[in-house]
Amino acid sequence: MRTRWLIAVLSIGALVPIALLCLGPAQAQQLPRSVTLASPPPATLFYALGGGVAKVISGAAPFQMVVQPYAGTSTYLPLVNSGELEFGIINAVDMGIAYRGPSYKVGGKNPFPHSPNTRLVWRGGSLKGSPIVRKDSTIKSIYDVKGKRMTGEYPAHLAVWYTLYGSLANAGMTWNDVTVVPVPAVNDGIDALVQGRADVSMHALGSAKLKEADASVGVRNIALDCSPQGQERVSKAIPGWTLLTLRAGTFHTITEDTCVFAYDIYVITHKGVPDAVVQTALKALWENLDKAVPIHPNFREWTQKRAVDPGVVLPYHPGAIQFFKQREVWKPEMDQVQQKLLALNP
Repeated sequence: MRTRWLIAVLSIGALVPIALLCLGPAQAQQLPRSVTLASPPPATLFYALGGGVAKVISGAAPFQMVVQPYAGTSTYLPLVNSGELEFGIINAVDMGIAYRGPSYKVGGKNPFPHSPNTRLVWRGGSLKGSPIVRKDSTIKSIYDVKGKRMTGEYPAHLAVWYTLYGSLANAGMTWNDVTVVPVPAVNDGIDALVQGRADVSMHALGSAKLKEADASVGVRNIALDCSPQGQERVSKAIPGWTLLTLRAGTFHTITEDTCVFAYDIYVITHKGVPDAVVQTALKALWENLDKAVPIHPNFREWTQKRAVDPGVVLPYHPGAIQFFKQREVWKPEMDQVQQKLLALNP
């Protein structure tokens, strides 16, 4: 990564962008020609959001941000943790488990690669979802999936294992209460549903893959249990989950008022990425959030107010802290949150 930065500095020559002239000499020397943002595969919500983030930043920063898709978060987290990739887009549940390391288990296991060197750049909107069935299915709620064929295992996309695990826990069930249909990643699970090999699967609301499946055979979300008891079971099972009810028609697969889960979306980086790179990317995003909304509706939630929050599961990058302090959104209590999170990986 450092080699690439050096090459970029030496090759800029007379083609220095105007935006670069606004930076100090030390900052300018640390800016690369391009950076990479890792994401899940095409047709997923995170790939669409990663593309939006990259487009906004590339349009306003003196470097290009390129999206590099992978099979799932568990495949690219090690690359961000090692510094081979500069940025990634990920959900807070996966990130919290991976950051804490192997001694922290959810659902009796922690298969994520330990990622102590990752840092938070931006807290974006929320991922929302609930299990998916075909429209002609008799399954109406999470309680109806008992004994049914549900996609599982997800070795290349462990986030989906956890979302289905949490959905089962919401109804007081476990994987032993369903027949597991093994699939490698999130899109494969929807393929199994469409092909009739599974009765229940999972995908984020608003994804291109769900629109494709709906056009093919017709699919819909089923309801989770939003009662206080259901929320209590979810809180014990999955850290960072909340439940909310979406009105019919909010998304094309929400055919009636439906209880779904929600958790945060993060843009992350490696702790060794120079402050100037992080701050330049942040400035571009901070000042141009309105340009992201037409790219995907989820960007309506990507507000300046949400960017800093004491409920995060990952410490912020030092460059991000300085950026947010300058804009007076980093409150004193955030220093305690930061120190508590850093203490997990001193």
